[in-house]
Amino acid sequence: MSPLLALALVPASVVILWRTSIGLRIRAAGEHPVAADSLGVNVYRMKYLAVVVSGGLAGFGGAFIAIEQTGIYREAQTQGRGFIGLATVIFGNWQPVGAFVGSLLFGFADALQLRDRTAVHALLLLAGVVLAALAIRAVWQRRSRAALSLAACAALMLWWYSVTDKVMGELPPITPHLATLLVLVFAGSRLRMPAAVGLRYRRGQE
Repeated sequence: MSPLLALALVPASVVILWRTSIGLRIRAAGEHPVAADSLGVNVYRMKYLAVVVSGGLAGFGGAFIAIEQTGIYREAQTQGRGFIGLATVIFGNWQPVGAFVGSLLFGFADALQLRDRTAVHALLLLAGVVLAALAIRAVWQRRSRAALSLAACAALMLWWYSVTDKVMGELPPITPHLATLLVLVFAGSRLRMPAAVGLRYRRGQE
């Protein structure tokens, strides 16, 4: 039931945020609260509503880990998944569909530790081919520095695949965190968060 609910939340979020008046007010409060306030939007109410809803959804995620995934509560059992969740939002460019795609990426990386090391080893070949394709694309776009970096990474992955039969046992558990770092390094600079996120707003101040 929980996965179905999570999937249903994606189109529901799109409809609420982009097809309803309250969604427009929430987005306006996060993008330009001064302008929203001048048009009669209660910015404080919208911010509190957004924080309560997002905190409740995060709580559902934690409850799923404690009740469904492990069946018991332990201290620090999220194992850094909160930071991965933040990276998912950044990767998705603060959009519901993008965040869903990012969750699939990081979920796949997290599930690698459930497979044997020989199966995970094949992903090195896939990573090398993908990086090589990105390097060719960068050459086509005349981005020489990016092309050199991608080509070097592709060569490293293909060399790693050719000289080994399976990856080290410590690699699968840290793969989600490596994926998080790579996304933040390579994609973070091209994404734009709402302009007023993280900024204190006081009514009457510019």
